Amino acid sequence: MSVDGSLRIGELARRTGVSPELLRAWELRYGLLRPARTAGGFRLYTTADENRVRRMRQLIADGLSAAEAARQADAVDEPRPAVEPPVVEGIAAQLRTALDRFDAPAAHAALDRLLASVSLDVVLADVLIPYLRDLGERWAARRASVGQEHFASNLLRGRLLALARDWGSGDGPAVLLACLPGEAHDLGLVIFGLLLSRRGWRVTFLGADTPLDTVEASVRAIRPTVIVLVTIAPDRLVAHADDVRRITALIPTAIAGVVDDDAIRHLGARPLPDDIVDAAGSLTP
Repeated sequence: MSVDGSLRIGELARRTGVSPELLRAWELRYGLLRPARTAGGFRLYTTADENRVRRMRQLIADGLSAAEAARQADAVDEPRPAVEPPVVEGIAAQLRTALDRFDAPAAHAALDRLLASVSLDVVLADVLIPYLRDLGERWAARRASVGQEHFASNLLRGRLLALARDWGSGDGPAVLLACLPGEAHDLGLVIFGLLLSRRGWRVTFLGADTPLDTVEASVRAIRPTVIVLVTIAPDRLVAHADDVRRITALIPTAIAGVVDDDAIRHLGARPLPDDIVDAAGSLTP
């Protein structure tokens, strides 16, 4: 449906024949879409966005790559709507300040306001993922301390796991999520699981540093539709290659976090996009 002459993403998808997941990917990767925001943080698209999507579809059908099609589709200079700063930006800034200051009550209060104001997808995609990316960059540049990174990650992990308590219910396809042995960073996997849950998946979460014999036993017990393994260190994938091959022979497997897509395919698995939102949208039964 439309609001004040603008389109929600479902209506844009219906008009253009492009799935909401692919529209989101084109928006994130190429800047093709320029949504405004409602006071509640929902994206609203215009007929100019619709026209660019239609042009991009035609250019891809004519044989252009997605990147080149997006560049040409965006070449026509069209008026852009005036966009007021979304309400979430102020609360997101309060959350960042609270986390950087080790102020747990203020951080929880900011999260409460965000969750009361906008959808969980908006909180995850537009607030927490950008914040965690920025925190990682600041930590690497020594502008954020190890303590700040640990405090923020642990507080957010606890809140998100509380939201995940029902992600294994329902009658949708089942997905099993686990980090490879030695991989201690599972916050991104928690966010990924929540995004999948919002898309109808039933999630079983094994978390950080999971032995692969445990993964294999869980696959045999649960019989999920697909499993997702995560590591940010390519050498872990090499070290456990034989075990991963054994698992991929049992069940469709996707692997995230490793840069070398060819190495993933060589093990019989499929690589997932680097962007968590894109990865969740790309996972199909």
